[in-house]
Amino acid sequence: MTAKIVDTRPHGVLRWGLRLPVWLYRAHLGWLLGGRFLMLTHIGRKTGLPHETVVEVVNHDRPTDTYYIAAGWGEKSDWFRNIEKTPDVVVNVGRRKFAATAARVPTAEAEREYLDYARRHPLAAAELTRLMLDQPTKNDQENAHRLANSVPLVALQSIRTGDV
Repeated sequence: MTAKIVDTRPHGVLRWGLRLPVWLYRAHLGWLLGGRFLMLTHIGRKTGLPHETVVEVVNHDRPTDTYYIAAGWGEKSDWFRNIEKTPDVVVNVGRRKFAATAARVPTAEAEREYLDYARRHPLAAAELTRLMLDQPTKNDQENAHRLANSVPLVALQSIRTGDV
């Protein structure tokens, strides 16, 4: 088997490709990505400067206006480490921009969210899980459990003070 994608930091063409959606948001074209991706603006834990990262939305709970996102590179993700230190973030999704608070989701809740994602997006879930766990996968409870224990899930709760 090859190494899991989460075991190496993105570099070269992959890193460049992962940064393309940031440029879409900066050009006010984030709406092209629909509700499946959002841009997270977070504060660097070392620099104190704002950083931008585009991540896939695992789920959007409309009644609570909470977005769930996964740290694809695990706890080593820079944005994940940054929000652990400073959980106050800004979220751009589609044409909307708002302040939010980021919090790691407990494992049991993360497992439910991953399983729900797999039911709604079976092909994407199977491929992402294969990349993250480096094994052929099924979209079932066992894989949701494995994901919840290796790929942190983060809830972005809107502060509801209006758009920024």
